[in-house]
Amino acid sequence: MIWYGLLVAAVAAERVAELVVARRNERWSTARGATVAGQGHYPAMVALHTGLLAGCLAEVWAAGRPFVPALAWPMLAVLAGAQALRWWCIRSLGPRWNTRVIVVPGLPLVERGPYRWRRLRHPNYVAVVAEGVALPLVHTAWITAVVFTVLNAVLLTVRVRCENRVLQSATAPAATVPA
Repeated sequence: MIWYGLLVAAVAAERVAELVVARRNERWSTARGATVAGQGHYPAMVALHTGLLAGCLAEVWAAGRPFVPALAWPMLAVLAGAQALRWWCIRSLGPRWNTRVIVVPGLPLVERGPYRWRRLRHPNYVAVVAEGVALPLVHTAWITAVVFTVLNAVLLTVRVRCENRVLQSATAPAATVPA
């Protein structure tokens, strides 16, 4: 269990690194007239992701979940892939990436990295979903995986609608006024 605790701590450290990047990017965006949306669901998102980390450890400890190598190693590979995808998204969006919904008006949509595939509009959330399943299952914390996945699906429904609405209005061509 100690190594699993270290894995969860490493994911928590990665989250802190994300917040550092997000704060820097927020300053960049606000300096360029960015708008912030979706403030209402942000605390729920923070609580849910914190709950994922705590739930992984609590379930393994309280329920005595076993380490099952046939499940753990593939889930560890999925987790590593999710982290790689997340940081590819962060690098591709550059200073426009954030944990909040912050959009600089007038900038075109990013079309590089995983964002070049138009059918996959929110690749960062693919990473979040994969991580939410894989991290708990590395040590068979299946209840945490199920609860996070269900609650995350509800939250992502709200979040993606919010992002799509804001991105559409921020990147829409200005209406012409007849003379």
